[in-house]
Amino acid sequence: LVGVLDSCAGTLRCHSVILFHDLLVSTTLSPDDTVDLFTFSVMRLTSNALSSGTSSWSYLRKGTSLSQTSSKSTSPQLLVSSDSLPSGNGHDAGRVIRPLQHNKWIKKGKMFLVTDIWGKDATPTIWLHQRQERVHLLAYQQKCLTLVLLVPTEAIVNGELDISFVKHQVIENATAKILKVEEKLSKGWGGENAYHVSGYRYLLVDNDMEVSRASPSGKVATLAKETLLAVNKLRETVDTEKSRTKEEKDMEICIRAKNNAWAIARVTRGKELYMALEKASDTLLDATDSVQSFSNRYCNGTFSMD
Repeated sequence: LVGVLDSCAGTLRCHSVILFHDLLVSTTLSPDDTVDLFTFSVMRLTSNALSSGTSSWSYLRKGTSLSQTSSKSTSPQLLVSSDSLPSGNGHDAGRVIRPLQHNKWIKKGKMFLVTDIWGKDATPTIWLHQRQERVHLLAYQQKCLTLVLLVPTEAIVNGELDISFVKHQVIENATAKILKVEEKLSKGWGGENAYHVSGYRYLLVDNDMEVSRASPSGKVATLAKETLLAVNKLRETVDTEKSRTKEEKDMEICIRAKNNAWAIARVTRGKELYMALEKASDTLLDATDSVQSFSNRYCNGTFSMD
């Protein structure tokens, strides 16, 4: 699918970002440009964002304005507003563009998303910082699969093709593959509660594989404020200890919160486990036994202290 999308502009390579729900599936962009496009897409282009009119990204800080949350995505350098482009893509240089407004993207026609943020019938044009390249942004959605296709403006300016031709290429050559990818991802999708383990609130980090999993945000929200503060303090302590020693070593740190909850961290061989246990009657032995049980059952004994 990525290969087909790359070739939709003929001789000039397109770039793409593919999301499923609010998860990144694939990207051909550099890390910084991917972060910009991922953040914007999750807040405004995914099916959840379109249906709810709000961000579907559970990791965005609550109470933070959208322009502050993704300053790069709203900066003048990223969004082209002064260049004259053909086919209704011209913009006024003094116009203030607010691409993160609610309810501005809708699905129209052959599954493509459209917006009037940049003017009626205008195709959004953005600037990729790391690639130093200006591209047109096309968004295509199939159920919970969202494709962000980035077409070099050079192709349009030189008259080699137009946006309608690129859309036709996507529909003609990529539709079958899009359906197949969406079907496969849907079958393997465990939902928002995929990593929920009853009775536990945890964060598991594998630094070697650069992956993590955790209790879903809805479950984490059930923790008391005092517990969350203790977990934050715990992670800060682990980071401080790691930077102080400058080498990997096994460690276990336990913090008793003001509400008598336990926050426990275990670090071993590039992996980190953080856990919050709010049963006030638990002793330290009870809490460490719970961590041991979790490690044995869900982590192949990685964090066992035996």
